[in-house]
Amino acid sequence: MKNILNKIEYNSPVILTFSLLATAIFFIDQILPINLINTFFVYRGGFSLLGAIQMLLWPLGHASIDHLLGNITLILLIGPMLEEKYSSKIILMLIIITTFIIGFIQGIIFNTGILGASGVVFMMIILTSFTNMKDGKIPLTFIFIAILFLAKEIYNAFFVINNISELGHILGAIVGMGYIYIEQKRKKQMG
Repeated sequence: MKNILNKIEYNSPVILTFSLLATAIFFIDQILPINLINTFFVYRGGFSLLGAIQMLLWPLGHASIDHLLGNITLILLIGPMLEEKYSSKIILMLIIITTFIIGFIQGIIFNTGILGASGVVFMMIILTSFTNMKDGKIPLTFIFIAILFLAKEIYNAFFVINNISELGHILGAIVGMGYIYIEQKRKKQMG
């Protein structure tokens, strides 16, 4: 048994920690009658102490097991590759920036509240489409993903009544694009 445990590696610390925290929070909320997610993991805007806590934590809360599994599955699928390519520090920074931007703008425009990691997922999807970028050329896969993604989110925003923040998805994708733009500009300057 000890041999098996020695072979297991915590290979992607940011992604694994994020995923384990989100999963633990969901199950603690389901087991204990303390309304944990609704109290600390739904950001509804505002700038109180509780609002500041919620603004940082909302991506860790999920409304249902399907919501959790949908987001965490994608994060665990593409996140480790991104963490290896860009570093744990960069991925953590991008998760925090994505969380803050989506929370801030969502809090200003809507008062319905936001929770779940889908904005983070879309940031990662955009980063993934650039992982094989060479010589400053834009991958056709990125163009295809961007067109499909934006069309779907715009359609859903105007024609589908749901409890999903399409704005959060779009903002997450913009953070991913912004990072790629900055990174490419930095690489050009370095030579």
